[in-house]
Amino acid sequence: MKHHYKSNLEWTGNSGSGTVDYKSYERSYVVKIDGKPILDGSSDPAFRGDKSKYNPEELFLASISSCHMLWYLHLCSANKVVVLEYEDSAEGIMTEEKDGSGKFESVTLHPKVVVEKESMMEQARSLHKQANEMCYIANSCNFEIGHEVEVRALRK
Repeated sequence: MKHHYKSNLEWTGNSGSGTVDYKSYERSYVVKIDGKPILDGSSDPAFRGDKSKYNPEELFLASISSCHMLWYLHLCSANKVVVLEYEDSAEGIMTEEKDGSGKFESVTLHPKVVVEKESMMEQARSLHKQANEMCYIANSCNFEIGHEVEVRALRK
């Protein structure tokens, strides 16, 4: 089965003279997806972007992290592991080349999970591997995604 997605991107950074030179324009844009709030974006401040707006690199990390979480919660549910809390602090390393191109070389997720019972902890840890194998975004990356998992139980 194929799933199709659409988004609309509009550059909003024309300061009046377009891209006449590197410093003449803002890197701001908006992402519009039907029926959803508009997302304000820009480049990373290292590339003359607006630090108050989301940049593509942050959104890329958020995509990996959220896809992993959604698969993980599904797998926990299917395996009777009751997750009560989940948070993640994703980190990525991007290398910029001399010519200005670049790529992510690694991403590490740091999920912190709270499960209902201590007896669920081992399986809660192990399901992260399967979630990574199932994640659509992780499967689209050309590098390995690491996981440093912390699991605790609400009660014995």
